[in-house]
Amino acid sequence: ETLQGALGTVYENNPTLAAIRAGQRANDENVPIQRSVGLPSVNLQGSYSEVLVVPGNALTAPERSINTSGRLAVPLYQGGAVRNGIAAARARVAAGQADLRGTEASIFSQVVGAYMDVIRDQAIVALNRNQVEVLDTNLRATRDRFEIGDLTRTDVAQSEARLALAQGQLRGAEARLIASRETYVALVGEAPVDLASPPALPGLPGSSEDAVSMALGDNPDIKAAEMQIAASRADINVAKADRLPTVSATLDGSYTNYLNTLGSGIPGLNVAQTNRSAALGVGVSWPIFQGGRPAARVRQAQARSSQAIEGYVAVERGVIAQTRAAYASWQASQQVIAATQQAVSANALSLEGVRAENSVGTRSILDILNAEQELLNAQVQLVTAERDAYVAAFT
Repeated sequence: ETLQGALGTVYENNPTLAAIRAGQRANDENVPIQRSVGLPSVNLQGSYSEVLVVPGNALTAPERSINTSGRLAVPLYQGGAVRNGIAAARARVAAGQADLRGTEASIFSQVVGAYMDVIRDQAIVALNRNQVEVLDTNLRATRDRFEIGDLTRTDVAQSEARLALAQGQLRGAEARLIASRETYVALVGEAPVDLASPPALPGLPGSSEDAVSMALGDNPDIKAAEMQIAASRADINVAKADRLPTVSATLDGSYTNYLNTLGSGIPGLNVAQTNRSAALGVGVSWPIFQGGRPAARVRQAQARSSQAIEGYVAVERGVIAQTRAAYASWQASQQVIAATQQAVSANALSLEGVRAENSVGTRSILDILNAEQELLNAQVQLVTAERDAYVAAFT
């Protein structure tokens, strides 16, 4: 499995991303909802009535009737509330899209970290398993030399202790590998099988300043904060519209049918069994006093706009700090890799020398055990630094 394949699987199947996308689809609907406030509306009503008891003095009362009515209302002016409401909704849609990008980036970073954790822990398990095999071989050789009197019981005890310690370290490394695999499964949804080495990362900045400049221009968290400011400013204008008049045009119509049950009260005189009516009008509503509610809404919207501005500053500072920290971690890990590679080579050469010197009696068994442990430590540090460098670079 490749890293690109794992990221593709996460993009399609991760439940966190699926939930965020569903929330964004719901957020998108706020635009047509706000737009509908400024569009014409049509309402129809209908009723059927059956008179069960006719009053004695109601000579012309109908026994039953059907009534329908309708209204067409066209908003003409609403103080800018519709226009600014749509602007706020669109800004929040853009902020949601940026938040989605930020969530995707965060989860992708987690996946890369889990992917590299599995590779690192597999390598550490392999190194510790090899160390156990080496120390087991050393212990058998030490016991053989002890049997012929070439070594002391202390040498055997030292070899036994190092082997037991290595076996414990192997168990701990295997447990960490299991934990890393489970984290990978939780993120990707599939167990890691035969993970390929990750590809080189393109487009890495040349300096910390370049990284910060790119982040300030492209980071989705900053984009989301900018859109929240725009939305909060539009909300202020929506709140101010509560103080302004509204104008609307209306067209009303009704139809009533008495189903031939309406009498005239005069024998032989028939009356119309249906009624129709229509009316066209223009209405103006001008709020005079609303108990301070519009002013309070304006102040509330202004306070939330200030909150959004301060939130933007906090996000910007956080992004700058995270970018610089990731760049510093990447650079430091690169230097650790270079130094540790030299340490691995030097410890491997030192181990060969100590073994050769032990064969002629100038080095003890403890010296060999120490050299083997130092080589293992350097190898573990190397694979750890390689993991840290790649994750910091991706971040």
